[in-house]
Amino acid sequence: MKEINTGITGKAETIATDERLASSVGSGNLRVFATPEMIALMEKSACNAVADYLEGDETTVGTELNVKHVSATPEGMKVWAEAELTAVNGREFTFAVKAYDESGLIGEGEHKRFLVYGERFTAKAESKKA
Repeated sequence: MKEINTGITGKAETIATDERLASSVGSGNLRVFATPEMIALMEKSACNAVADYLEGDETTVGTELNVKHVSATPEGMKVWAEAELTAVNGREFTFAVKAYDESGLIGEGEHKRFLVYGERFTAKAESKKA
């Protein structure tokens, strides 16, 4: 991995389309942007923050989330998430994450990711089948 310092940022965006609504993903029965979709967007923004620093078979996996979904987003609105790297502890990365729609803040919290080597990580996961 290339040297990485706190303060780097990443962003990811989407639209609150039908397949991303709580009523479609099973996280409720309302036609609003689903919390699991917001969390996925936050994770993607964190991945995007460190992507240029990874080398070879390196990747990151999410290990911890502590977020609040503070405002509902109706179908059709643009949604985006931003992540800022706030701490590096060996191979563990901590991010401050926030999500927004066109009206303002919809979620915020902390997300941790861990550097792994893709082939070894996948092999270990697959070994559970044995």
